[in-house]
Amino acid sequence: MQNRLLFGFLPIYGLLITCAMALGVWLCLRQEKRMGLPREISVDFALAVLPAAVIGARLYYVAFQWPLYADHPLRVLYIWEGGLAIYGGVIGGAISALIFSKAKKIPFGALADLVAPALILGQAIGRWGNYFNGEAYGQLITQPVLQRFPFAVFVDGGWHMATFFYESAWDFAGFWLLWRLRGKTTARGNVFFLYLVWYGLGRAVIEGWRTDSLMWGGVRVSQALSLALCLFSIAALFIRHRRHRGESPYPLPFPDEEAK
Repeated sequence: MQNRLLFGFLPIYGLLITCAMALGVWLCLRQEKRMGLPREISVDFALAVLPAAVIGARLYYVAFQWPLYADHPLRVLYIWEGGLAIYGGVIGGAISALIFSKAKKIPFGALADLVAPALILGQAIGRWGNYFNGEAYGQLITQPVLQRFPFAVFVDGGWHMATFFYESAWDFAGFWLLWRLRGKTTARGNVFFLYLVWYGLGRAVIEGWRTDSLMWGGVRVSQALSLALCLFSIAALFIRHRRHRGESPYPLPFPDEEAK
């Protein structure tokens, strides 16, 4: 794993993650009024959730890659070198969001819907950090016609499947889908469930091609979790659709502060 630097001192991986977070907060701010949320709640939400998401992403990765850190435990803190697991970030962020929702008396589903498009867009951008660090690539490609980008990437002396790019493209498409559907759902939390379905489906397939999957015994952890979350979310959306059939799209949970 490489640690590519910009201008000789700025980690590209960390820069991309920071830009993704900033863009995510901006997107959330744009949605507050439409969703009837308190003005600039996204800033407070980000300050509560982003640190927890980063910690969760790191702990998740380290837990399944502990041999890499056992002899040098301080390297656990070197997140600019890479090693942030998306699902760990989702879990850490969800726990923090649940606490935040209770403290602010805002429905958890509304907060989850608020962040879902920004989350998948951030993942699409963050995957390019894997490219610069020379990680998250797939199996060796031997067909000469496919030994070129975007099918493959040259790393470790050979052409490998550009799985980082496959996932990034899938996530950009997911962002477009969620952004188009965000105002058409009839229940709080549906946009987030759609995110879990879309991301989980793509990740389950792409993870099977990677050579650096986090493993638990003989199981690819992220692949198994993706399938489980995808199936659970499909079932939840089906049940919610029947329960909320005929309702108007996304009822506003709070009065518009600017109208006061």
